[in-house]
Amino acid sequence: MYNTLIKQKNSLYKQLWKTELATLSPGRRYLIQIVRLFYVVIRELSTGQLTLHAMSLVYTTLISLVPLLAVSFSVLKAFKVQDQVEPFLIEFLAPLGAKGLEVSTTIIGFIDNMNVGVLGGVGLSVLFYTVVSLIQKIEQTFNHIWHIGSTRGFLRRAADYLSVLMIGPVMVVSVLALTASMVSSTFVQYIMAIDTFGTLLYYAGLTIPYLMIIAFFTFMYMFIPNTRVNIGAALFGATLSGILWKTAGMLFASFTAGSTQYDAIYSGFAILIMFMIWLYLSWLIFLLGSQIAFYCQHPEYVSPACGDIKLSIRQKEKLTLMSIYLIGKQFYLGGADWTIDSLCARLAVPSNLLANVLAILQQNGLIVATAKSPCTFIPAKDLDSILLCELLHIIRNADDGDVVLGNGAFMQPEIEDVLSRVDKAYTAELGNTTVREWINK
Repeated sequence: MYNTLIKQKNSLYKQLWKTELATLSPGRRYLIQIVRLFYVVIRELSTGQLTLHAMSLVYTTLISLVPLLAVSFSVLKAFKVQDQVEPFLIEFLAPLGAKGLEVSTTIIGFIDNMNVGVLGGVGLSVLFYTVVSLIQKIEQTFNHIWHIGSTRGFLRRAADYLSVLMIGPVMVVSVLALTASMVSSTFVQYIMAIDTFGTLLYYAGLTIPYLMIIAFFTFMYMFIPNTRVNIGAALFGATLSGILWKTAGMLFASFTAGSTQYDAIYSGFAILIMFMIWLYLSWLIFLLGSQIAFYCQHPEYVSPACGDIKLSIRQKEKLTLMSIYLIGKQFYLGGADWTIDSLCARLAVPSNLLANVLAILQQNGLIVATAKSPCTFIPAKDLDSILLCELLHIIRNADDGDVVLGNGAFMQPEIEDVLSRVDKAYTAELGNTTVREWINK
């Protein structure tokens, strides 16, 4: 029995990961891709990275929630629409049931009692710092999901964050007001009076909250990461996470409705605990949608291996040679320059591995990144001046400065002799062949 289960497991694993997708029909290929995607997403949840990020954001949100809403309230107050903050907050806390109304009332009370005008310069700076730290924490989390090591520059970060704080609340309230005015218009009321159209509009009205959440998630998935996110990938992740978030809200509302025993156990802390649990679930679902969007845009990361992919020395040499080959050939042929995304798609490799290789080539003055957005890569100098054996020497010795081997066995003449003979074999075999000659073969 045990051996039979093992054989079935190995067979399923082989069908899922070892099957060549190009040989399958479109329907079966799509099905396997979806199963692979959900496999790696569930693995991400089980490894704990997303859950840890969600818990971290819960803590940051608790600290920054009132200042964030205070800033949004101040912006909306300038447009005389500050009353829209409370309905929006009540909608978010609806899964808490009656407790949600109590929490939202308490938070709105804090905001009403906060007088920004009497805070002074230091107090106002602390207020904005608290709000900006939340947005920065969210960006760092998304950059980690998207395997991005660099954050936005200071000026761009300031401009982007201020636009979110100033324009974001106005846009959300404008959409809510537009939706409400459309529903209450005479024409819509007349259409709703017709049975058939009324039924259709009723069901359409049920989908509006889902569509608004999906649209909001899509915007955030495209805006927050410090990289270019395809709208298709963002929309797919937002659709799944938006539906999951609304469904989780309904289930959580049912849970809180029947959790009267928690009031007896935790007394006044029950509201805070429920609020923190819902906040955690919301962040987890939100981050999960971004993870799905990442895998959709970078299917090369969808693999059975867990953790970061490691390259062997030969694979690293091969990836570097393929990169300089494509960049050099495209430059001399006069075609469109390569971006890191187009190179990843062409070579079918994860972006973090390719970024390391491109960094080595840049550090050694072989390629240069242009000032375009997104940046492209071109040769930094004439490839006729670079010998192919020199290029391989650069690849093989790229990380020599990271680890310093001590004296002793590593300095034995026998070892140095072997390494020297390997270097001479490279040089003898490749001779004076330049990178340009190699590319033009």
